[in-house]
Amino acid sequence: MAFDDTFRLSSHAVILNENNEVLLLKANYGSFSWGLPGGALEVGETIHEALVRECLEELSQPITAATLTGVYYHKHYNSQAFIFRCSISEISKITLSSEHSEYNFFPISSLSEIQAIRVNDCLNFSGIVTSRKF
Repeated sequence: MAFDDTFRLSSHAVILNENNEVLLLKANYGSFSWGLPGGALEVGETIHEALVRECLEELSQPITAATLTGVYYHKHYNSQAFIFRCSISEISKITLSSEHSEYNFFPISSLSEIQAIRVNDCLNFSGIVTSRKF
């Protein structure tokens, strides 16, 4: 990689409800897809700081118990995504930012292949951070 190349980094939260369904947000931009809460790091931010900031912005709820479970390279975006196991204290008080139109909890079996791999890696975390590329 050259000095002036761009490379993206993002942090995302896997948050489950009482039925072991995963929280996804529907974006108001790009392909309007469903994805995990979180987003890109800002200049000078750590992966943990970005996770906390993004989740607070997107959910209006602070996250707790952030454990890094996986790091994933996505060739299409030339990016690394850091996945954390998290929780929030009051799911009923989620208030979305203007970046998202809705949220819902989904069974893992209904997720896209890549999303399901990342979430299953997170839920099966054994103390060793997973690293994969797609």
